[in-house]
Amino acid sequence: MNTENTPTPIPPTAPHTPLRILVVGTGAIGGYYGAQLAKAGAQVTTVHRSDFAAVRDQGIHIDGLRGSYHFRPAQVLRRVADYDGFPDYILVCLKVLGNIDTAEIIRPAVGPATTIVLLQNGVEIEEEVAKKFPHNELLSGLAFVCLSRTTPGHISHTCYGHLTIGRYPSGPSQAAERLAETFEAAGTDCPVTETIAWERWKKLVWNAAFNPISVLGQATTREILSHPATAQLVRRTMTEVCCIATAAGYPLTDAIVQKNLDATQRIKPYKTSMLLDYLSGRSMEVEAILGNAIQVAKRYQVAVPCLETVYALLSLFTQQLATRRQDDSLQ
Repeated sequence: MNTENTPTPIPPTAPHTPLRILVVGTGAIGGYYGAQLAKAGAQVTTVHRSDFAAVRDQGIHIDGLRGSYHFRPAQVLRRVADYDGFPDYILVCLKVLGNIDTAEIIRPAVGPATTIVLLQNGVEIEEEVAKKFPHNELLSGLAFVCLSRTTPGHISHTCYGHLTIGRYPSGPSQAAERLAETFEAAGTDCPVTETIAWERWKKLVWNAAFNPISVLGQATTREILSHPATAQLVRRTMTEVCCIATAAGYPLTDAIVQKNLDATQRIKPYKTSMLLDYLSGRSMEVEAILGNAIQVAKRYQVAVPCLETVYALLSLFTQQLATRRQDDSLQ
């Protein structure tokens, strides 16, 4: 994406008026961070599919580290097209899946001054949206948090909660700074980076190891690290991600591997988001988290035997999930 001739839009809402936020994909991530923005005074509207009735009637209940609290969105919608006007920011928390066309889903609510924020997993996931909306500022964001949607309209927050956001593909951003200030006002740490692609690779070090291995082993993070063989597989997988990132121009050293392992040992035993998706029969972000990284490895001729092995097995699990869903629909 060529950004040299693309001006950075100033935040459309004056500083003294509430930001208008549309959250698309209001599961655990969207519900939690939408609630944080509402705490800071933003006017937050949420779009739902399966949880629509529960959230419309009861709002969203969050059991968090600082106690339980309740979030009632300004509006609860079934479709993006039902939003009245154009928001200042669209916070996209949809899963990155081949059958989800993010750009077309959000298109009805993208106005001339709307900033699009992709709060999603994986690497190299932004380009399609950037192509579809070349005149809108695109922010990419990463959530470092342990969340799960326990029942419709209920979210459990067990650990962490900070964000990192930045302009895609790089550079400074007034829109990012203003959104970060809003999160900070709610008590959510949200540093702004000018190198968001590098931050994505840093997060993938953890995601590419723990997410697939948790599914293959049906195990929590603590159980994975307590078993010597899987603990070693985690370390080797993390090291491979560092090698890919370094080859692609985003240097990462082995120090980040140990940092991730130490941090994971300290948190409570945790079922990864991918494991929760698998156990619930939902589609998993195999390509965004593993497939894209392997494609980059091939581009730079980096050997990644561990990544390729867990990717092959997880792809089989995905195929089995799809077959089961199809069989269930025919019954």
